[in-house]
Amino acid sequence: MSANQPAITPAVVAEHGLSPEEYERVLRALGREPNLTELGIFSVMWSEHCSYKSSRIHLKKLPTTGPQVIQGPGENAGVIDIGDGQAAIFKMESHNHPSYIEPYQGAATGVGGILRDVFTMGARPVANMNALRFGRPDHPKMRHLIAGVVSGIGGYGNCVGVPTVGGEVNFHAAYDGNILVNAMTVGVAETAKIFYSAASGVGNPIVYVGSKTGRDGIHGATMASADFSEDSEEKRPTVQVGDPFTEKLLIEACLELMASDAIVAIQDMGAAGLTSSSVEMASKGGVGIDLDMDTVPCREEGMTPYEMMLSESQERMLMVLKPGREAEAEAIFRKWELDFAVIGRVTDTGRMVLKFKGETVCDIPLGPLADDAPSYDRPWVPTPKPAPLGEVPAAGDIGENLLRLMASPDLASRRWIWEQYDHMVGADTLQRPGGDAAVVRVHGTDKALAISTDCTPRYCYADPVEGGRQAIAECWRNITAVGAKPLATTDCMNFGNPQRPEIMGQFVGCIEGMAEACAALDFPIVSGNVSLYNETKAEDGSGSAILPTPAIGGVGLLQDWSKSATIAFKAEGDAILLIGAASAENGGHLGQSLWLREIAGREAGPPPPVDLSAERRNGDFVRAAILAGQVDAVHDIADGGLLVAATEMALAGGIGATLDAGSAPLHGWAFGEDQARYLITTSDATALLAAAAEAGVPATIIGRTGGEAIVAGGANVPLADLRRAYEGFFPALMGTTIA
Repeated sequence: MSANQPAITPAVVAEHGLSPEEYERVLRALGREPNLTELGIFSVMWSEHCSYKSSRIHLKKLPTTGPQVIQGPGENAGVIDIGDGQAAIFKMESHNHPSYIEPYQGAATGVGGILRDVFTMGARPVANMNALRFGRPDHPKMRHLIAGVVSGIGGYGNCVGVPTVGGEVNFHAAYDGNILVNAMTVGVAETAKIFYSAASGVGNPIVYVGSKTGRDGIHGATMASADFSEDSEEKRPTVQVGDPFTEKLLIEACLELMASDAIVAIQDMGAAGLTSSSVEMASKGGVGIDLDMDTVPCREEGMTPYEMMLSESQERMLMVLKPGREAEAEAIFRKWELDFAVIGRVTDTGRMVLKFKGETVCDIPLGPLADDAPSYDRPWVPTPKPAPLGEVPAAGDIGENLLRLMASPDLASRRWIWEQYDHMVGADTLQRPGGDAAVVRVHGTDKALAISTDCTPRYCYADPVEGGRQAIAECWRNITAVGAKPLATTDCMNFGNPQRPEIMGQFVGCIEGMAEACAALDFPIVSGNVSLYNETKAEDGSGSAILPTPAIGGVGLLQDWSKSATIAFKAEGDAILLIGAASAENGGHLGQSLWLREIAGREAGPPPPVDLSAERRNGDFVRAAILAGQVDAVHDIADGGLLVAATEMALAGGIGATLDAGSAPLHGWAFGEDQARYLITTSDATALLAAAAEAGVPATIIGRTGGEAIVAGGANVPLADLRRAYEGFFPALMGTTIA
């Protein structure tokens, strides 16, 4: 070992995010004291971001298999069968802390990283989605953060040529000091040409391709696994810098090489860069790995092995090739003007050995870095059930309430955001953003993929188990509402500090609810990401955590894209049917609703209960009606309740509606957020009502389309007024105009 290494003091160990107990494990694993390079490698591999040490035991409770699943968790992305020898490959990941520190590059490199996870497996990326959470709109930093994140997502996705087709945005004070930026990519591959990351073949060459290694992003994985302080400026150097044009070249070069049979294994360099990619490839294959650090392409002078191994420079991949195929691979990457270097060999030692300038600077057994990394059963306490909501006095007439809700941060039009994204590039986007799910044609076929991202964090905070159920159920419902069969999900588990029992209780509760819903709806989780320590530390050491946010990204399949449904009213005089029932107690569930928060000024009560059998029954009925051509428009009822859903349908189609609450309490009927419900329109209500009765599905005619206003409960609100309210929030917040 080199003598030119600083002493490993307790302070140095602490700076690397390792506890004294974990450092003792390092000493036992090595049988000696590590040098700085080895300590850095243990640090990033044992970070929450890479090891999932606080979450692994609970993640195992999630359903991950099914006849449609080709590859579940454990690879770069999940893989599902979509028929005809084709597969959809997808995953969602977080880039939260980097996006708060440097919003443009943080969001941009989040997109770049998730794209690499998907094309690493042999897929051509066809769609990007995102799930964003911001703090209070009037917070002094929020305009800067929103502008930077949206520009970063658009700047990277637009340049790389993959459409950004949808997503979700929430606002809450809990995200003031820790915004969430979750990115999702979906790709399509041939089932016979899927690539995996397990290295094999002793003596096979290990090659590095893509961009050169710099000093950006060093300690990024460690930073992502720690609390924030209120001043994050000192962490700016840990944020990576992306180049989407290089990523585009990398996609094409990788896919070109994948058309041959030269690749044994492939892994992108994501969090922890060269360290995680090499460790994961070797450990999954049960082999060892020798790397010559002198051969790593570097863009800065005098880089040390420590810096090379921990850098998170973007647009880089690691491959194991078949012997003798190096020249062929190099020719392809040079053609695309990318770096290519043979930097090592596969060995049979089960160790990672690094050499630099003739010296061995690292010699670590791979087991303790990967499969035998620390795993904790953190203490946790269940979240107390919220008190019943009780009586809620009406707050103004429902017309005035509706206008305020349509202008509120969580419901207002996101057009200001999605118009900055190229959502049509590739010419396969069938539904523009703004509906229940994005719909993207599988190129050259009649099939289409339906994609949705969903989570209601306020429900998860009030009751994590119910909130976990609802996150899965709403994603399933949104995919169903366009006529697609939901196939599988990816998750992005965003939570606070797992060393706080109440936070760990939120995580455990959400997992329980998610697992129940996945099983009941045949909607397994095939990939995902865990992002913990999403909280801000004040000077006094107290922590302020985000709302528990288990973001769900779902994918479904339409066999015939021409049969997909949209939310827009299509014609005057159609009957409007409510599918599903409101709660019997009060005619509409107002606990934790947006109406309660935005109009009544309260965040209280339990969230709406999720009846998974009703979700399945009602959704299967709606999907069948869509595919049979019996409905003109479909929209699931979620945030804001029935009247908001009807208004969104009216604004999308430019046609008003007259609705009748019957004998139900007006505000509960209008704004209750009961689950398993849809609004559908049809010109043949008699046939649909008969079919619903036969299927045991609650169905009621509640109104008709027509006119230029929403008429309900004594209110008559012109669509023009509703459109101004709906379209006005983001332009006013961001100081822009919208056509």
